[in-house]
Amino acid sequence: MSPRHERPVALITGAGKRVGAVIARTLHAAGYDLALHYRHSATETELLAASLERMRANSTYTVQAELADIDGLHGMMERVLARFGRLDALVNNASAFYPTPVGTATVAQWNELFASNAQAPFFLSQAATPALREAGGAIVNLVDIYAERPLAQHPLYCMAKAALAAMTRSLALDLGPQVRVNGIAPGAVMWPSDGKPYDDQQAMLARTPLQRAGSPEDVAGAVLWLLRDAPFVTGQIIRIDGGRTLSV
Repeated sequence: MSPRHERPVALITGAGKRVGAVIARTLHAAGYDLALHYRHSATETELLAASLERMRANSTYTVQAELADIDGLHGMMERVLARFGRLDALVNNASAFYPTPVGTATVAQWNELFASNAQAPFFLSQAATPALREAGGAIVNLVDIYAERPLAQHPLYCMAKAALAAMTRSLALDLGPQVRVNGIAPGAVMWPSDGKPYDDQQAMLARTPLQRAGSPEDVAGAVLWLLRDAPFVTGQIIRIDGGRTLSV
């Protein structure tokens, strides 16, 4: 490893776009230097890194990896540690999401959805554990309210997120006391990028106690709180859903 970096370092998967990019900006503003993982979003990730570098030089590192490649996860971790010499936080944000109705679901879809939503977070957490233990660090997993209350036509996605929820609690037991592990279960904070509604959006919001959608900033703020300001919190999955899981 390189000499130990002076500022805390967070690795964020799927950091180039959408919620991942907002998490990155939030943690960077709070003083974290960042390893920004991407799969295909090279342009977006490099632009994000460049904008953060203008705010604080020598504060970012972009790293490409296919999360389904378990050996590649170890290589990514080695590159991050070679760059910074430390790791204080891991945010497992990257996720595949699409419908897989019963009767049409395939093994390939199973493998893709479980790879990004369960398999990669586990093996990346495992690879990160020695550095996180040394730092007294923390892991935050981006789960989903659908792990608890499934979304119709999405059984594989919901099953994978349920596995991630179970992993969050299991790792909190196994990695304590040095490493805290928590999750965030967002509700409606950003609609799907393909434009498909997946639900009647206005009806969904009408059933939500706060009767509005949230924002990626709501999720990012919770990530920062769990990483920096919640030293006695582990094994928890925080719902950021406007109370939606209270409605029938």
